[in-house]
Amino acid sequence: MPGKNGIHDQIILGSGPAGYTAAIYASRSNCCPLLIAGLQPGGQLTGTTLVENFPGFPEGIDGQELMDRMRDQAVHFGTTLVDGEVTRVELGEQPFRIWLEDRVYRCRSLIIGTGASPRMLGLANEKELYGRGVSVCATCDGFFYRDKEVAVVGGGDTAMEDALFLARFATKVTVIHRRDELRAGPVLAERALQHPKIEFSWDSVVSAIHGDSKAGFQGLTVQNVKTGQEQPLASDGVFIAIGHHPNTQLFKGQLEMDDWGYLVTRNGTETSVCGVFAAGDVQDPDFRQAITAAGSGCMAAIQSQHYLECLEDADCRQCGK
Repeated sequence: MPGKNGIHDQIILGSGPAGYTAAIYASRSNCCPLLIAGLQPGGQLTGTTLVENFPGFPEGIDGQELMDRMRDQAVHFGTTLVDGEVTRVELGEQPFRIWLEDRVYRCRSLIIGTGASPRMLGLANEKELYGRGVSVCATCDGFFYRDKEVAVVGGGDTAMEDALFLARFATKVTVIHRRDELRAGPVLAERALQHPKIEFSWDSVVSAIHGDSKAGFQGLTVQNVKTGQEQPLASDGVFIAIGHHPNTQLFKGQLEMDDWGYLVTRNGTETSVCGVFAAGDVQDPDFRQAITAAGSGCMAAIQSQHYLECLEDADCRQCGK
């Protein structure tokens, strides 16, 4: 519930592991935050059929169920949930203002957990098969492809890291790259090129993903970009590793970002605006794991609470106060 003058102490943007964990910690400190769920309630994990690397679930847990449990835990402790997508923010002065279309919310502290979205191929059924043969996370799903053949799309560092990781499990990894040489760093590229389980389909793109939600993943068609020739590629799954884009469009010109658009954080989860904190994939271009997002959500909630306590202190020196 909002406090004095209808101003919330904390608003949290995003409902993935970072946002829900921030909400759990904030609500248990009697802050009663408002969480705005965003365009994809539950975040990327809702498209994952089985999560086996989140602590506390030795048998694994469905991604949607895991996020539902986090949501229920946040609500149990007092978090108020609002469905919808933020359309505008103003962070230039206190209180911060957040718009959901024509509704305006105000807050003293803001936690941003809007995440990052994987770049996809744009093929018709890749979303239908997401989590069912189409993946964007080798460390999340690689274990399921033990003794199988898989494909990796991309030629940068992430793609080579994924290919090398998947080679621990798969019998064969085919890297599909639209150029005739890798963009990955020399050391990583050489490791992949010399690996006996990794093969390369150069000058190629995926032109079709075969299968549907009933039949499952049924392989790929690969097209040579120079000749236009297409050929089938037998595969038990495909890992798309062509990058992510952080969901930071709302904050351009208001918060400091790096060259790729990720929010820059210092001293934990502090952004360039005092009282605004960022957690999870929105500020993490490297790890992009549910557990690291949850951990940074915890940090953001604690730092936000310290900030709010400092605002009540006449001798507070935080943010130059």
